[in-house]
Amino acid sequence: MSKFGGSNNKKEVPAMSSGSLSDIVFMLLFFFMVTTQMRDTENKVMVKLPEASEVVKLERKDLASYINIGPPTRALQSKFGTEARIQLNDDFKTIEDIRDFIAAERESMSEGDRALMTTVIKGDMDVRMGIITDVKQELRRCSALKIMYQARRVE
Repeated sequence: MSKFGGSNNKKEVPAMSSGSLSDIVFMLLFFFMVTTQMRDTENKVMVKLPEASEVVKLERKDLASYINIGPPTRALQSKFGTEARIQLNDDFKTIEDIRDFIAAERESMSEGDRALMTTVIKGDMDVRMGIITDVKQELRRCSALKIMYQARRVE
């Protein structure tokens, strides 16, 4: 006879505890809520990017200010028509509003980063060049001389 119980007592694997499962789910949920970046602006213009053979990636996106130029989205065409419009942040603006937009963007940056600010023109490939030239002239007047055009790489 054995001294510590017989061979009749087989040990079973205990059931997995699901008590901490909700804690893990909430930790993951909190992690994704904190680390996910929401879109800053809503696209109100349709932009089909032109193709380019020499494409350079923007180094610091946090120093970029975006000017979208193109026809309004289908939902907004009944209100604004189909002509190309300029979108600054979340609103349609005119050429004259670019100066205030650049000034506000500069004010939101630290003094050291203001000289590194880049203005990105994201224009539809079918937009007339006149509106792009007008935007560039206004950027020149307000001393925003570092300009990039957003394009897609030709493959």
